Amino acid sequence: MLSAQDFEYAMESTQVIVAPEQTIETFGTTSFRFVLVTEFLDEVHRVRIRDGRIEAERPRIVSPHIFNKMMLDGFGDRARDFADWLESQQDFVKILRYGFSLKKTDLSEKTLPQSLEGTVDRLRDEIGEGGETATALITGIEEAWEVCLLKFTADLIRKSSVGNVGEWQRRGLI
Repeated sequence: MLSAQDFEYAMESTQVIVAPEQTIETFGTTSFRFVLVTEFLDEVHRVRIRDGRIEAERPRIVSPHIFNKMMLDGFGDRARDFADWLESQQDFVKILRYGFSLKKTDLSEKTLPQSLEGTVDRLRDEIGEGGETATALITGIEEAWEVCLLKFTADLIRKSSVGNVGEWQRRGLI
């Protein structure tokens, strides 16, 4: 089990190298591809690349006590522990519920004998050349890779929530 310090370290170490251009749709499902690169701490020039999809259901307005029922389908125990810890933090969005799921069927991983910097540079170029506007390139911590992925989604929620709330207000829903 990861400690609170482990969560904080993973969150501080998570870097979004390429962010998706879009935010979470207010009234529909949004799908993002993620490429998460982690470096092995005990081996020099060895990285793991995880490639998968995250789907965000349309956000819903809910009361704060519902947040602890956040869906983490496809995530492991460390992600659940992180979600429980995140819920206790005062600065997290508490009036909106965003349902996310990691499609394990789309998740692939590979380990390569490469440096983190070289791998990230190559992947950044591939994403840019491919015009992949719904792709995130993220670096993080191997032992807490799911926490890093959830940090990315939490940041995406914060970024999207302003527009989502504005859209609800314009339509008279809140």
